[in-house]
Amino acid sequence: MDIDIDKARADTPGCARVAHFNNAGAALPPRPVIDAVNGHLELEALTGGYEAYEQASAAVERFYDAVAGLLGADRDEIAYVENATRAWDMVFYAIPFRRGDRILTTTSEYASNGIAYQQVARARGARVEVVPDDADGQISLKALETELAKGDVRLVSLNHVPTHNGLVNPAAEVGRLTRAAGALYLLDACQSVGQLTVDVREIGCDMLSATGRKFLRGPRGTGLLYVRRDVLRTLEPPFLDLHSAAWTAPDEYVVRDDARRFETWERYVAGQIGLGVAADYAVALGVAAIEERVTALAAGLRDELAARPGVSVLDRGARRSGIVTFTVDGHEAADVKLALREQGVNVSVTSGEQRFDPSGAVSAVRASVHYYNTEEEVERLLRALPRPA
Repeated sequence: MDIDIDKARADTPGCARVAHFNNAGAALPPRPVIDAVNGHLELEALTGGYEAYEQASAAVERFYDAVAGLLGADRDEIAYVENATRAWDMVFYAIPFRRGDRILTTTSEYASNGIAYQQVARARGARVEVVPDDADGQISLKALETELAKGDVRLVSLNHVPTHNGLVNPAAEVGRLTRAAGALYLLDACQSVGQLTVDVREIGCDMLSATGRKFLRGPRGTGLLYVRRDVLRTLEPPFLDLHSAAWTAPDEYVVRDDARRFETWERYVAGQIGLGVAADYAVALGVAAIEERVTALAAGLRDELAARPGVSVLDRGARRSGIVTFTVDGHEAADVKLALREQGVNVSVTSGEQRFDPSGAVSAVRASVHYYNTEEEVERLLRALPRPA
């Protein structure tokens, strides 16, 4: 199924104002998402927050079915969380690590996750170990299999798509190895949900976190969490409230038995509704078609950049995503970003916070495409680049 690009752009008000290549930061939302969020905020303003929630209960509940359908999960395995970092934290800190447990991760790990590993290692005596890359720069499956065979691995945790170098880690292959070894598998899908097909059954992950604001085109301040049914009942969240648990006696409580044990009662209701609409929007377009379009646009941009003297493309991986990173000789990445913005082209800058891989600590321009971008916008980006010094 091909995407009607003209309709997708007509659905996206921002396309009339800017060539937006910062989708790995925050994508432009489509009109149905905007209307859903604004509509609920207006309802709250006119009727009251609690009353609006009661009137919109079907739309709130739709979030669980929409996200479950997007990910190939069941609705009781889905939680709404205020952002991807908090979703990841809630499930990571629920794992009962013991002294000597091993946490295996990748060289391209995101800074927030890396800090959490270190905190747990200090507090509980777990060990954080980095699995080396293969020749293409993604996690080495051979090295991972070797490490799993050594035993004591409580968790394998990796990003599906790193924030800074374009690659796609072999998530399903990792899932087959973790299942065989009996290790938990946590997938940070912050940069993959919405641009790639992400099926939790096919991947075999036990837990997955993602955001609303990036490729899924949902509202900022929204996130989602998937926890496999057989696993979630073994994990008690680090924080509980009257939504995630029931206070059954003065000295007793019972944690609820679905993924909503990782939620809190108070939440951004308009955002939850909008995120459900964004998930439905992506499914209606066809996630496979989205992936095909994004991958092709990114490949074309990489080829054009690589052919330019003085421009270095930094992306790695046997399989690559819609994230394209590069440098321009003689120009700081931040200066390139500002020069492009003056021409109505949005990009971002990678921060160089990958402490497990010193070679990844390079400031670079990050141009992340989405299906509503056009080949003409790619040309616009290329024309606006400063000349190498």
